[in-house]
Amino acid sequence: MPASPRPADVKLTGLIGTLRCCQLFSGLSAEDLAVIAGFTVMQKLAKDDYLFHEGEPARGCYLVQSGAVNVHRVSAAGKEQVIHVFRSGESFAEAALATPTGYPANARAVEPSTVLILPKAPLLDLIGHRPDLALRMLGSMSGHLRVLVGMLDDLTLKDVETRLLNWLVKHSHAARGGAIQLPGTKRVLAAELGTSSETLSRTLGRLRDQRLISVSGKKITIHNLAAVQAMLRRNLGEN
Repeated sequence: MPASPRPADVKLTGLIGTLRCCQLFSGLSAEDLAVIAGFTVMQKLAKDDYLFHEGEPARGCYLVQSGAVNVHRVSAAGKEQVIHVFRSGESFAEAALATPTGYPANARAVEPSTVLILPKAPLLDLIGHRPDLALRMLGSMSGHLRVLVGMLDDLTLKDVETRLLNWLVKHSHAARGGAIQLPGTKRVLAAELGTSSETLSRTLGRLRDQRLISVSGKKITIHNLAAVQAMLRRNLGEN
């Protein structure tokens, strides 16, 4: 009877599998992935646990294995502005590896999460021997920049209803039968839209009363996409 795999081997295999699914490391050889997995640190976070705070020295960059991590900044008035919510398979904080000023934002788990930490020193040493990995990181950071540009566009929308309509239209292309499956909770969606859970619920309720959508658990179904698009254009003053 063959011997059962050792826990350490099972853990290493799991780490390699997670790394392979991340765009940053997809296409790397099994040997390279094993090297990276060898210095990767796993950290479990309860809901609302902080991974890091703005200004802290960078320990490395991160990859979400499961759950969701809200990266945000807090204004002088104490208002939280969400930059992005990173989910399974997504990496972030790559830019902090190359700056002495530390992390430019805060990161907090919005649900129980497991995050892989790629420590700064061994990762930079690997990049020094593998310039192609540096190019991959630049590609990942350019993707984050596109997210920021999109966020700035969304924040110019004047009210929560308009931002929600815009979000529904953006996600409608991936909806099956008009149903959009929320990747996180309504609280996470509210944070992405720059509002409170209570305001989001009221806004969803108004759209539901107009029979434009229905809401069931983590699913929002659009019943009349053309009407939602027309309402968005009216709110933007395009009609």
